[in-house]
Amino acid sequence: MENIRLAFQGIWSHKLRSFLTMLGIIIGIASIITIVSTIKGTNEQIKQNLIGSGSNVVAVQLYEDDYAIEFGYNSVPESVRVINEKTKRAELERLPGVDQVSFYRYRRWSDNVSVAGRSFSGETYGVDSAFFSVNHYTVTYGTDFSQRDFDSFRKVVILDKKAASALFPRQYPVGQTLEIGEEPFIVIGIVEKNDGFEPVINSMQDYQMYADTSSGKIFIPGTTWPVCFQFDEPQMVAVKATSTDDMTTAGKSVADNLTASQIISTASSSPENPEEGEISANTGKYSYRSQDLLQQAQQLQEMSNATSQQLIWIASISLLVGGIGVMNIMLVSVTERTSEIGLKKAMGAKKRRIRMQFLTEAATLTSLGGILGVALGIGLAELISRSNQIPVAISAPAIAIAVVFSMVIGVVFGMLPAIKAANLNPIEALRRD
Repeated sequence: MENIRLAFQGIWSHKLRSFLTMLGIIIGIASIITIVSTIKGTNEQIKQNLIGSGSNVVAVQLYEDDYAIEFGYNSVPESVRVINEKTKRAELERLPGVDQVSFYRYRRWSDNVSVAGRSFSGETYGVDSAFFSVNHYTVTYGTDFSQRDFDSFRKVVILDKKAASALFPRQYPVGQTLEIGEEPFIVIGIVEKNDGFEPVINSMQDYQMYADTSSGKIFIPGTTWPVCFQFDEPQMVAVKATSTDDMTTAGKSVADNLTASQIISTASSSPENPEEGEISANTGKYSYRSQDLLQQAQQLQEMSNATSQQLIWIASISLLVGGIGVMNIMLVSVTERTSEIGLKKAMGAKKRRIRMQFLTEAATLTSLGGILGVALGIGLAELISRSNQIPVAISAPAIAIAVVFSMVIGVVFGMLPAIKAANLNPIEALRRD
């Protein structure tokens, strides 16, 4: 404590010199804190933009070679079975990382939907009873699908708010009728997605990627799908993972299971009855694959982290310069205080005591610079966030490491001046005065 008190006395007696000495440390620490905080915030934004806020849902889709099959444009493959929903749900929900699954069919553009002659260009889903729960939809008006709707192939439909506004402007949609493939369907409810995902859109590319530009979504019971589209087709699967970090594992597990159980090997199937073909892990050109958004986010984060590491190394140069400045000013301090050192040694002060005094002064100087650098770094990070709409996330470990690192710089670069002070001959030191 005595050494620390003497260190602060020395700093205060030479305020401008001490501040200029600390400047390199302050700039270096502030730069590192700003970079780390900005990159960490950007990584979280990347994750939220790709995945959403806690939705943990992975889409598993059928692929032909390297292209996802869209049944509005592609024919139904004969070598892929329609999934037995009840059987597969019980099996898939036991896989690692899987919380819940839902089977559905999908059309990106619904050109066969109309109301009183007005066409609809939104999306159509043929869903099961778990779809709304898995995908975080809540029925806000009317009712959800009942089991009777699925068992009796009832022609009922649920709309989201955007589709309701497009199909029934200035009307209460529940109870109204619309046509899907010239078949009349009665609207029984309105749903709204409630996962709270709001991506940040700063450019036209972001808008094209994240914004919902369709006319809305309509949902019908999956069992009624063949009534509108004239044939059965393999389903897509929405997989709700137990956590965001389990999304990759859950999606891959479900995709591998479906590929192994639903794809028929054309090489070993009977020409008369292809349904009797041997189940293959993936011997043909078809396979199920998961939409691995978590992996995409991690790849983007790795690129971001690689850039930040380069910037941190550049910012560290100022710390090196600051350390050299500390060494220089401490050498000057030893020269200025030669008589003080000689007097202390003449009164019996040991080398270790003199050495610790100057090391403590150097460490105090750089630690104070580190604290000021942290404050400046947090301020700069917030300023960048507000001016450029870039998210930041202040890292407590980075702050702690920065302060400790600044103290280490003081010890390392203060070692030579401290040793020089400790090795002064007391007689020579007193004689110089």
